[in-house]
Amino acid sequence: RNFDVILCVCVSESEGNECISANAKHCGECIQAGAKCGWCEQENFLKQGEALSTRCDEVESLKDRGCNDSQIQNPTGKKWIITNKRVTNRKKVTGVETNKPKPEEITQIQPQKLRLNLRSGQPQSFDLKFKRAEDYPIDLYYLMDLSYSMKDDLENVKNLGTSLMLEMKKITSDFHIGFGSFVEKTVMPYISTTPSKLLNPCTGDQNCTSPFSYKNVLSLTSDGNMFNSLVGKQQISGNLDSPEGGFDAIMQVAVCGEIGWRNVTRLLVFSTDAGFHFAGDGKLGGIVLPNDGKCHLEDNVYTMSHYYDYPSIAHLVQKLSDNNIQTIFAVTEEFQPVYQELKNLIPKSAVGTLSANSSNVINLIIDAYNSLSSEVILDNSKLPEGVEIEYKSQCKNGVVNDKDDGRKCSNISIGDEVNFNITVTSKGCPNEGKSETIKIKPLGFTEEVEIILNFICDCQCQNNDVVKKSEKCSLNGTFECGACRCFEGRVGRNCECSSNDMATDDMDQTCRKDNSTDICSNNGECVCGTCECKKRPNPEERYSGQFCECDNFNCDRSENKLCGGNGRCVCRECICDPMWSGRACDCSLDNSTCLATNKQICNGRGRCECGVCKCTDPKFQGPTCETCPTCPGVCAEHKLCVQCRAFGTGEKMKTCKEECSYFNLITVKDRNKLPQPNDYPYPVMHCKERDANDCWFYYTYAVNDTEREVHVVDKLDCPSGPDIIPIVAGVVAGIVLIGLALLLIWKLLMIIHDRREFAKFEKEKMNAKWDTGENPIYKSAVTTVVNPKYEGKC
Repeated sequence: RNFDVILCVCVSESEGNECISANAKHCGECIQAGAKCGWCEQENFLKQGEALSTRCDEVESLKDRGCNDSQIQNPTGKKWIITNKRVTNRKKVTGVETNKPKPEEITQIQPQKLRLNLRSGQPQSFDLKFKRAEDYPIDLYYLMDLSYSMKDDLENVKNLGTSLMLEMKKITSDFHIGFGSFVEKTVMPYISTTPSKLLNPCTGDQNCTSPFSYKNVLSLTSDGNMFNSLVGKQQISGNLDSPEGGFDAIMQVAVCGEIGWRNVTRLLVFSTDAGFHFAGDGKLGGIVLPNDGKCHLEDNVYTMSHYYDYPSIAHLVQKLSDNNIQTIFAVTEEFQPVYQELKNLIPKSAVGTLSANSSNVINLIIDAYNSLSSEVILDNSKLPEGVEIEYKSQCKNGVVNDKDDGRKCSNISIGDEVNFNITVTSKGCPNEGKSETIKIKPLGFTEEVEIILNFICDCQCQNNDVVKKSEKCSLNGTFECGACRCFEGRVGRNCECSSNDMATDDMDQTCRKDNSTDICSNNGECVCGTCECKKRPNPEERYSGQFCECDNFNCDRSENKLCGGNGRCVCRECICDPMWSGRACDCSLDNSTCLATNKQICNGRGRCECGVCKCTDPKFQGPTCETCPTCPGVCAEHKLCVQCRAFGTGEKMKTCKEECSYFNLITVKDRNKLPQPNDYPYPVMHCKERDANDCWFYYTYAVNDTEREVHVVDKLDCPSGPDIIPIVAGVVAGIVLIGLALLLIWKLLMIIHDRREFAKFEKEKMNAKWDTGENPIYKSAVTTVVNPKYEGKC
């Protein structure tokens, strides 16, 4: 049985041209559809049956459809750098510096301000340079837990001011230090509210100060001795539960102007030997109002701890980031894991292990500062909806980062310069086209880049040459960008119809061809008595005509190409290019392909049809009727090439690829598999050739249309040589047999000779004349001697 298999390939409209898919009704909608979309404002651009939205297409497609380049609205984005102050190249000066710049005069980031005009889908990029300035001022605020367990730590911190000042002078000549302390909220169950405990929360004979939430003991100052003096007067306090109210203190330090932060590097050292309360824990004391993130200091004391809950971690992150504060958590080893997790949530923060009595606090601060300052991380403010930003960093030693790591560089030393490439892209028309401002800054630094975003939501032609209530639009619309933009309730290419009168039988009748039942040939919709043809997923394919009866994709094909790739499909018929003819434009009128080497058309043995020779002499074949497979000498002509390609031997073995690639080689097992003359409609020449080893090989040569084919038997027919083993065995056997025969003959001759000699002896014996007797000269060998003394006695 035979089965027909039909393969259907479906293409969704969303996979096609985004400009076509947008179904744009005016130029503004078109350019928001994508970066490649353009709008043709040429008045006579639309063909009959084409909808208004087909003015929106890819720019190259609009040109191919006949729209003048000058009539295509295709605005592009642009960038302007407004402020571009160079980064500061400043060296640390020992001694007194006369022309010392102010902190606000030091520049570490470039540029500082720019404007971007953004077109939907069209990215705009700019380069940002960051360089860590030497001798950059530093503000450090030391925030310490003064609960009773930190009593021995306080003794070491009392001399911290001058010691830390000396160490920090090695890094910067402009260093300010401040001090604050915290305990806990002053309500139950965090502290005891009995009168005696409110005066002295410690047990026994310990003299402690009254509990408090947070105190700003010393605002930021360059006087280290004042730090030692004021801190030396501090006393330990106490509370009931283990977690402390440090988050309340951090919030006040971040937002209160009384701290005295300058626009320089800001460090907050948070020292404790306990955990922390956070948002929600205030309910234990009946406090339910969320922390408002505002300053509530009176006489440098936080007065609203009983009113507002602890801040959340996210709230702290926001305030620390907004105020460019880098946090160093100096905590005991017991609480290292807790604060390591907290560090992962707070950008530009570090954790150091505090000894039991805070004796290592200076080294801890120096190490943490070096760690924080060796990394720069860019952060941006909240982006408008529809705006995306990408970072790519070029860091020290040629390290390049992108995606999530593209906003940061590590292992930066003072004086190192790193570069970032920042790309901003918008989609559609964010914020209804109103300008937006975003800011990019390195975390922990006060400097920032201000970026003004302007969105291109309309075309220039929508602002120029606009005619409201135009006669071209039947006084019912605005003529802009080459087309009518109808008022509400009006439809049609010229706004000539009311939307309430669209679906009437009279109008539908004008959209039927030859009184057929199909409206717009089922390829469009009847709008205001005129057919507007459907769109195809492929933007190159279109319906057209008064009744959408035409298209440009249902013409004849050749080699799977529309109109053979040599013409245009117009209303389902091919309009061929010059020098081409036929229904599928697949017949070439160029005779140059039929010229033989003798400059004759088809070698004078055929005619040229559609650029291909049709040979009239059956003996001749090939693209120009010059090949004669059955003519004498064909076998000898191709012998060497067949030999080198089939067997890798012969005189052309080394140049086989260069000289012998003009035919297709097909191998067969034996001679019976070779093509026979009657098997094909073209002549086949059988060949038998011999190589240098007297081996025969068999092949056929034929020309199939424009290709040459050689079928060859894959084994050589070589004459068989002598069988060595039987010959050797025969020679050996012959030698052995001859030897045995000679030996037997010799033996036989010896027997005959012996018998003759014996007979002769017997005969002579019979004829002997002497008799047997004693030999007269014979003497016996035995001598008998008698003993004279022998008497016969034993």
